[in-house]
Amino acid sequence: MTDSNTNLPESSYLVSKTETHFVQWFRNAAPYINAFREQTFVIYFSGDVLADNEFPSLVHDITLLNSLGVKLVLVHGARSQIDKRLKNSAIKSEYSQGLRVTDSETMQVIKDASGCIRLNLEALFTTSLKYTPMAGSRINIISGNFIIAQPKGIIDGIDYLHTGDIRKIDTNSITHSLDAGNVVLLSPLGYSPTGETFNINGEDLATKSAIELKADKLIFIDDACGILDDKAQLQHDLTTQDLNNIIKFNTTQHNEVIRHYQRIIHACESGVQRVHVIDRNLDGALLIELFTQDGVGTLISTDDLEDIRNADIEDVQGIIELIEPLEESGLLVKRSRERLETEINNFYVIERDKKIIGCGALYISKNKQQAEISCMAIAPKYQSKGRGEKIFKHICEQARSKQLKQVFILTTQATHWFREQGFVKKIISELPSEKQALYNYQRNSAVYIKEL
Repeated sequence: MTDSNTNLPESSYLVSKTETHFVQWFRNAAPYINAFREQTFVIYFSGDVLADNEFPSLVHDITLLNSLGVKLVLVHGARSQIDKRLKNSAIKSEYSQGLRVTDSETMQVIKDASGCIRLNLEALFTTSLKYTPMAGSRINIISGNFIIAQPKGIIDGIDYLHTGDIRKIDTNSITHSLDAGNVVLLSPLGYSPTGETFNINGEDLATKSAIELKADKLIFIDDACGILDDKAQLQHDLTTQDLNNIIKFNTTQHNEVIRHYQRIIHACESGVQRVHVIDRNLDGALLIELFTQDGVGTLISTDDLEDIRNADIEDVQGIIELIEPLEESGLLVKRSRERLETEINNFYVIERDKKIIGCGALYISKNKQQAEISCMAIAPKYQSKGRGEKIFKHICEQARSKQLKQVFILTTQATHWFREQGFVKKIISELPSEKQALYNYQRNSAVYIKEL
């Protein structure tokens, strides 16, 4: 008997669906890998994250970011560890306005808890066992007296004792360590020039560090899955104005949550380009958030993540990938790459995180009174979310700015959508003369015109 595979070359290999998915994911991640190299990320994780059994996996992911050339500053919380130690020692801790009042006895417990966390983190980052994600990694994690603090003092009659505010961050020393390829670890402790130690808020420290270091990203990893709207739906991206509206109109928010949102807004408005809020309970959340287009948490920035702009020659490939499926289905007329390159100045694109997710073109007729809107396409995962209307409105505004009187379209399958945008069905003779001459009677496209 003859084996059915004997005629196959020895190198033949059937790629599984899993492997195909991995290749596609890796290709899609490539632009982010290139963009993040040499950028500075400040990552905050709460004490609860540190106590999680999955925390070593997060360390692996952080190590991967370091290996890709990302400069990392890690800021840890310690509240849960401190509370546990205080309870075991029968020490009562007082709070006022969400802040711990830190007496000398409590301060000693905080020092012990933070020191233990630091040592455990250093041990985790030193791990380089063979056949683990840390294999071959040689990462130095640096900590030190980078934070100068001062006492918070007496507020509304409450003396906060050893609870402090950040006075100064030694950004020069931190930057020097980052440039050397080290990961910098900041504990929620600050030191005064007189040698005192102060308990400071870890989230405040992360925010202030990101601002002072001019970080590209500030990432909060905690129990929040992200920021939700009033219907408890995850918001994948928000502007600072959106977040201000959430604070203003959602009166049920806890004060601590509001303070957290205010930190985020302050960071963005002080120069941090992107702030992410990620759920600690999802394994791999950090990588998914950073290396996929929509992520799994909430991304906050001062401006909308999506930008409509004039297309340029570098957008041709992105437009081709967008319109090819529609050309194959007959929704759009086929265009060669050469034609696209020649006509690229007629195109507008929606760009999201350096990827083209929508396009449309405006072709002005010789009479300078009419123009054709064509080649409108939105990536499938972003359809039915208003992007089509958004780019259509932008193109119409461009047509008005050029003092055109009408825009028209030729369509075979999208008549209802264009009617909803104010187009009226017309006849071929109402098209510009050059368009009448090129009309494809075999395609038999419907003619729709909109007055501007």
